[in-house]
Amino acid sequence: MQHIAFLGLGAMGTRMATQLVKAGHRVTVWNRNPAKAAPLLTVGAALAATPRDAAQGADIVISMVTDDAAARAVWLDGATGAVAGLRPGAIAVECSTVTPGWVRQLAEAAQSRSAQMLDAPVAGSRPQAEVAQLILMVGGEADTLEQARPVLGAMAAKVLHVGAIGQGAVLKLAANALFAAQLLSLAELLGFLARNGCPAAQAADLLAEFPIVAAPVAGAARMMAAGNTTPLFTIDLIEKDLAYLLDTGRVSGADLPGASAARAAFQRAQQRSLGSAHVSGIAAVFA
Repeated sequence: MQHIAFLGLGAMGTRMATQLVKAGHRVTVWNRNPAKAAPLLTVGAALAATPRDAAQGADIVISMVTDDAAARAVWLDGATGAVAGLRPGAIAVECSTVTPGWVRQLAEAAQSRSAQMLDAPVAGSRPQAEVAQLILMVGGEADTLEQARPVLGAMAAKVLHVGAIGQGAVLKLAANALFAAQLLSLAELLGFLARNGCPAAQAADLLAEFPIVAAPVAGAARMMAAGNTTPLFTIDLIEKDLAYLLDTGRVSGADLPGASAARAAFQRAQQRSLGSAHVSGIAAVFA
């Protein structure tokens, strides 16, 4: 059993932290709105008043928040930041979808406390988090990962070592951009097929029969056809991820016209007040 601090109890964080409690770890949680910690407290977690308080004495400190700004506040706030609570030898783990630049900044801050760092963004959504079937893309030292693997494995079906610090963030942004491009193609093609005599529901079912259409993409097509925009992964979030990818690409000199086109389409959806809808809401742009 290890002492784990978990920072951020949104839809994903709550489910991930619950898996750690179920695995028998001692878990201390923090959330900006403490009321959201109630489900964790009922299964045995403890609640800390600040990220710094949660991190003190913990073996592993995990963050799962929205973006760079939220992560920076959680880790580096001068009065309450978790980095100041890290003990020597502790492992800081950033599971949020953030930029590689932020990850490297956090690694430097953790190292200044003689702590270690992994960036470990996740593939999967609420259903996968609910049953510990996420995929973690981990950047960092191999021996640090091996120390953390039993804890990370309690939340995931696969824990993949993808390279040095920051490489987890790079791969996650790339994976989300690939998904965004597929969603854009689906949305425009379902619109095309509907206008040419193939109703959207039928088109979605037929496309799912082809081996080039992966199960999550087929599921998104069916959601588009049904007009189901119940949020699991929102348009606002995928647009943010595309912006991070493009910013990172500019720094490295990468040409990303497909990602630029996808971002523009999702921004059109935001302009239609669909930012809080599931990514399937992109279909409305092409209906």
